[in-house]
Amino acid sequence: MHEQEILEILLDFANTLEAAAVNLKHRIAELAGVEGAAVKETTFTSLTFGAETGARIGEYGVAYRANNIESKWNTAHNVLKQNKATIANRYHGEGYVFAYWLYGEGKIYRQKLKGSKSG
Repeated sequence: MHEQEILEILLDFANTLEAAAVNLKHRIAELAGVEGAAVKETTFTSLTFGAETGARIGEYGVAYRANNIESKWNTAHNVLKQNKATIANRYHGEGYVFAYWLYGEGKIYRQKLKGSKSG
């Protein structure tokens, strides 16, 4: 096995552990009735999003895997995947400017939350 392959395997493993830890914290917080258990929004704002507009949902952003740093994109993707974030069940925490979700392969979506003061 080459050194690059080993590093990729280790990075994938670390990303999986990170996402599992986030999911565990989220589930514990749900059971304990604690609000605000989401990861910091910088997990997502560190990605490069392109602006798009759709007839049904209006303005939103899309971060493509190919246009982002792989490790940052994987971390954000894993958090959303672990939390089963969809357009109907968007992921966000207290103080977030945007809500995030997955749809299709290689894409992370976001849309500004209603009543958000910045962004």
